[in-house]
Amino acid sequence: MSTLINASINIAKLPKEKFVKGKNGVYYNLTISISDETRFGNNVSLMDSQTKDERDAKKPKNYLGNGKVIWTEGTVTLAEKEEDAKIPASVEEDLPF
Repeated sequence: MSTLINASINIAKLPKEKFVKGKNGVYYNLTISISDETRFGNNVSLMDSQTKDERDAKKPKNYLGNGKVIWTEGTVTLAEKEEDAKIPASVEEDLPF
């Protein structure tokens, strides 16, 4: 199932301490919420991802922007983590190293 979303964020609201240096660049973790109801033509909200401690402490969400679903097949499914591909033992035995 597929869904396309157009969204904008206010980069001035991005707290510098939440940037994460990764192997291939600098990242910022977002949470994206899709609602069944619209407000001002938007039904998508973007906010800072919160840690478990922040959620448990009921820290207010930092809303960064909004957007709207522009196309959907009608359903959105949960993403599942793919298992690491394992090389079959028969292939490992044929490797020259």
